[in-house]
Amino acid sequence: MEPTTLAFKDQAHAALEDPVLQAALGRIKTGWVANRARAAETLPEFEALRDQGRDIKNHSLAHLDLYLGAFETKVVAAGGTVHWARDAAEARAVVLELCQAAEARSVTKSKSMVTEEIGLTAFLESHDLNPIETDLGEYILQISGQPPSHIVGPVVHMSQDEISDLFERHHGGPRIADAGGLVAEARRILRGRYLAADVGITGANFLIAETGSAITVTNEGNAELTQGLPRTHIVVATLEKIVPTMEDAFTLLRLLARSATGQEFSTYTTVMTGPRRPGDLDGPEHFHVVLLDNGRTQMLGNELRDMLRCIRCGACMNHCPVYLATGGHAYGWVYPGPMGSVLTPQLIGIEKGWPLPNASTFCGRCEEVCPVRIPLPRLMRHWREEQFGRGLAPPAARWGLATWAWLARHPLYYRVVARLAATGLRLLARDGRVRRAPLAGGWTATRDLPAPQGGTFMSQWRARGRR
Repeated sequence: MEPTTLAFKDQAHAALEDPVLQAALGRIKTGWVANRARAAETLPEFEALRDQGRDIKNHSLAHLDLYLGAFETKVVAAGGTVHWARDAAEARAVVLELCQAAEARSVTKSKSMVTEEIGLTAFLESHDLNPIETDLGEYILQISGQPPSHIVGPVVHMSQDEISDLFERHHGGPRIADAGGLVAEARRILRGRYLAADVGITGANFLIAETGSAITVTNEGNAELTQGLPRTHIVVATLEKIVPTMEDAFTLLRLLARSATGQEFSTYTTVMTGPRRPGDLDGPEHFHVVLLDNGRTQMLGNELRDMLRCIRCGACMNHCPVYLATGGHAYGWVYPGPMGSVLTPQLIGIEKGWPLPNASTFCGRCEEVCPVRIPLPRLMRHWREEQFGRGLAPPAARWGLATWAWLARHPLYYRVVARLAATGLRLLARDGRVRRAPLAGGWTATRDLPAPQGGTFMSQWRARGRR
């Protein structure tokens, strides 16, 4: 996926004018957001679980080399193979080689953000393979030629009518209008592909060091058919998915579903350990795990280390006022929302991703709901400082910050300017609200600015005897 992150502002404006998208984003608030709140309220130990989840991930990251080595040992002992990939190109090459070794003609894929990150589907298609996405949302996107707009609900931006029209164009037959019928139609198309697949590719929500297992979480069962039916199963996962024990994984699983969709547990949680053993009735003959770095070890040693705790629940974007106004496609790459605003500049470079850390009001909701307490506003602030230091911010922003910095170092002038600004805003106000103000068009274009009341903060502070 070619990044369009530099066009975030234009893409956001287009999203705000899209009524179908705005209606879809509104359903996140009444659906996942409300469900997450209920799930947290009905679990007394939820906040303690968040602390445990944070500590498990921090411990795993502090001993990443130890646990990755233990994981590989257990995978090999179970009859599988681990492949190490430094970047996206190496990961794609490994997967292609494994598919060719299996003489694959057909490949099934379950939902995986890391395969989106490395552009795996398009790469396999360019090498005469025929991968098909089996997650319903990802399948819809594949036939529509769109990227995901959400890391949990990839097709959340589309309406049911749009999907009905899409299925009618691609599948033929009568137009299907109801949701159950659309699901049945997708099942009809995909079931034969499951049975014909030579290779199945999945991601992993967690990798377990003590057993060499990979865990997938779905609500459809597509990952189970993807890994259980083909002769070869390939897991593609990034290094930070490792946790020490199965108990640790299930602690995090208790947080994952509640934070993502408000469920106590996802419908399907599957533990995969190696290839089929003698006596097993099903399962792959060959089991491979591709462990991808792609910038993670660099993050391990810099200011972004906390981002590696992310368990990909999507709660940060579900509660983000910017995401809920623009949707995921406006962000212009694989990872949207606050987590994408931190991760994308690391993975594609701040030169290409600098607008995204600015796509935040810094209200703090993302950190407030993160199940592993990632300080997302602080990490976005790091990127803002980085872009300013490199001169990537627009000239108006740089001059504005330079002016503010000068005034902040000269309190007398700061107070004079503050008094003038407060007086000017009061003169512009009507009924206590400013509907249009110089240098504030980005705010007043969509909402009124409350007029200052009673002078500046400093004048009120002095008037109240510094109380």
